[in-house]
Amino acid sequence: MNDRGIVFNIQKFSVNDGPGIRTVVFLKGCPLRCKWCANPESQLVRAEIMWDEKKCVHCRHCIGVCPLQAVSVRDGKIIIDSSKCDGCGKCFHECPGKALKNEGELKTVREVMDTVMQDLPFYEESGGGITLSGGEMLAQPEFAVSLLIASKENNLHTCAETTGFAKQEVFASVIENLDLILFDVKHWNSEKHKEGTGVNNELILANLKYAIDQGKDVLPRIPVIPGFNDSIEDAANLARVIKEAGSTKCQLLPFHQFGENKYEQLGREYSYKDVTAYHREDLEEYRQTMIDCGINAFF
Repeated sequence: MNDRGIVFNIQKFSVNDGPGIRTVVFLKGCPLRCKWCANPESQLVRAEIMWDEKKCVHCRHCIGVCPLQAVSVRDGKIIIDSSKCDGCGKCFHECPGKALKNEGELKTVREVMDTVMQDLPFYEESGGGITLSGGEMLAQPEFAVSLLIASKENNLHTCAETTGFAKQEVFASVIENLDLILFDVKHWNSEKHKEGTGVNNELILANLKYAIDQGKDVLPRIPVIPGFNDSIEDAANLARVIKEAGSTKCQLLPFHQFGENKYEQLGREYSYKDVTAYHREDLEEYRQTMIDCGINAFF
């Protein structure tokens, strides 16, 4: 067991990540590299520095104070070399404009649970609890298990948002203490899945079926992405693989652009820059196709 892990956010009073009012704990690290990822700062299992150009006074003090020479300027933009940066914090602590922000902090289970338990009355009143998100909790499985055990010891409802990409024995150990699994299904075709996420889907679909076979409460979720999995053929085939896994329901998550500016702050290219977001009304035919195939699809 591991009582320490890297967390990049703890979001209180969430109502979109499981039943009731919840506290969402965002863990760093993800084995996938989804081209549309809304939380690119979550992908690496270590601290990262983000630069906000709007706040920068261009004094370049950060370059001088970095002991590892991980900060530089390119085309007038501050660049943080994540391969050199160890997250020491000197740059963002001394930034006069507060243009640098640290994403990722080592926390103990006790520290996380102290924050989570502050809102116990709201969980009890609403049927809420704790949700692990990311990134991907399976990238820090021992820490995730420790958090979930601590949550159950405090009689909390436990939920997680997951890609399901881990060896089955690792996946099994983590979901043992979960009451609800929000399980992303991104594509039915393995090669297409790899094009969009960097990994094939066989292990993911096997773990989806495993969780359902174990009697877990699993809600498959489909992020509907333009040009990737948004055709009517995709809807029918996704319905098929969800049924084959043993489920009859799924939640549709229309593509959005909430994370676009994060790529600029991390100095990364964004494959979906300026791509138009989807709204529910854009996906009614998609949803109806899944319903016609026997899946209760909803937003």
